Amino acid sequence: MPEYKINVNGKIMTAEVDPDTPLLWVLRDTLGLTGTKYGCGIGVCGSCTVLIDGETERSCSLPVSKVGNKKVVTIEGFAVNRNEPVLKKWIEHEVSQCGYCQPAQILTAAALLNKPEKPDWQEVETAFTGVICRCGTYPRIKTAVQELLKERG
Repeated sequence: MPEYKINVNGKIMTAEVDPDTPLLWVLRDTLGLTGTKYGCGIGVCGSCTVLIDGETERSCSLPVSKVGNKKVVTIEGFAVNRNEPVLKKWIEHEVSQCGYCQPAQILTAAALLNKPEKPDWQEVETAFTGVICRCGTYPRIKTAVQELLKERG
């Protein structure tokens, strides 16, 4: 099997896997980073969202062979900084309920807030409809994101 060197959370990690193996399974099964969740397996529910070069990407439908030299960030890498504003707002507003979709929700918020231009509310709405939350924490997510956008100015 081919060997892939992947930049995950700022570290080069190696995985010997089939080229068509979805990044999700490389992260979870090969590299032991289980914060990224499996939901539907076809890129629809958004539970498997990671950041690739700062943009959200569905890791369940991205073959590892397509990652190349891009930088992958999972919730484990993002959450290293406990002073990260997104994490603080999530805690302040008690966003998580069951927590299954929260890694994807948090990374989605981070991608929006790291854009050079401030996203309008329609962009925010669209981004979060891409990550299904069965517990219905959307109102708390929206409150947290609204506050983060206000603080950004």
